[in-house]
Amino acid sequence: MASENISEFYAAVCAEHGIKLNPHIVDVLEKTAVTENVTLKLAGNNRLRRVQRLDDKDVLALSKCLRNNTRVTAGLDVRYNNITDDGAGHLADLLQEDSSALLSLNLMFNNIQTNGADVLAKSLQYNSTLLSLGLSGNKIENRGAMHLASMLQVNNTLKELQLADCDLATQSVIAFAIMLKSNSSLHSVDISRPLLFSHQEEWAVHFSEMLVLNSSLVELHLGKMGMTDTGMERLTEGLLLNHSLRYLDLRCNRVTRDGLSLLAKVLKHNPTLEVIDLSSNRIEDEGAVYLSEAVAWPGCVLRELSVSSNNIRTEGLLSLAQAMKVNKTLSHIYIWGNHLEEPVCQAFGELMTSGRLPPEQTDVSAYEVDGQVFLAELTHSLRRHYYSTDSDGTDTSNHR
Repeated sequence: MASENISEFYAAVCAEHGIKLNPHIVDVLEKTAVTENVTLKLAGNNRLRRVQRLDDKDVLALSKCLRNNTRVTAGLDVRYNNITDDGAGHLADLLQEDSSALLSLNLMFNNIQTNGADVLAKSLQYNSTLLSLGLSGNKIENRGAMHLASMLQVNNTLKELQLADCDLATQSVIAFAIMLKSNSSLHSVDISRPLLFSHQEEWAVHFSEMLVLNSSLVELHLGKMGMTDTGMERLTEGLLLNHSLRYLDLRCNRVTRDGLSLLAKVLKHNPTLEVIDLSSNRIEDEGAVYLSEAVAWPGCVLRELSVSSNNIRTEGLLSLAQAMKVNKTLSHIYIWGNHLEEPVCQAFGELMTSGRLPPEQTDVSAYEVDGQVFLAELTHSLRRHYYSTDSDGTDTSNHR
């Protein structure tokens, strides 16, 4: 079988280079049927059983193995391992091979730093197959991010780039905005939680200008940016003129009711925004009312909304419940972490009982005690990535 061949080849490579066999890799290779659309899932955070995390030597053996098995064409998932810059170098060598068939590479939450980002960026200047690169959680910092931003001037294949929690600075955040003005291949970008020390929010001006010019980006993650209403004002200027973005992630910022009044105007006129994550801001009742007016506005296409943990009380939450009765397009709403008083519990309980709000499409569940309705928390939430590239390389930007 093909799986036996690739596992045997891995064992031979390890013997040749004096590398100890990693039982996790052996197990995955033996169980994986090597087809044209296979993804090797070697994440180090398996919740069901303890696995041996991959290090740089494991990556060296694995990259040599894949170099001679070009039928592995979908992806390599090596999240949550102990891969450093040396391991990134081995993977960069693989990506530069003419025979490389990888469509996705997930390196999130390893120990890759600036030099590792540099070698990966250089390899992607010549690679024409990789569609998705996940580097979130690696401390590549400003210089590493600058290397990746420069790569976007040359690479016209990559569709998804995840750089959350990478300690980006203002310079590299702005560099990505500038590159995205002319890049027409990226569909999804995540630069959440950079380290921004300026309170002037210059980055928001550049991203606003980018949104006016870019017509290919459909998913943008700007969580934990420290954005205030001033930044929201700048950003909405671009959103009003953008007709491609479908998913906007603004979680964990400092947006209040004033910022929501501006975003509500966008929702009334923007024909494409379908998913918005506003969780962990502070929009309160007035912000929720602005949002409800936009949702009830004829032509609003918003499908999924999270306003969890926003200090919203009865007035704001009831207005959102009423808006759902008016606009049938909004199918998912997440409200936990706000003030769920009895009228709110009754209103959302009625939405669930009537079938308007299915239990799998919200983060609360209604129950009754002594004739009074309460809401309990469910673990449901917005999916973090909607319109990105699937692990088999399929473009999902048109999925609903």
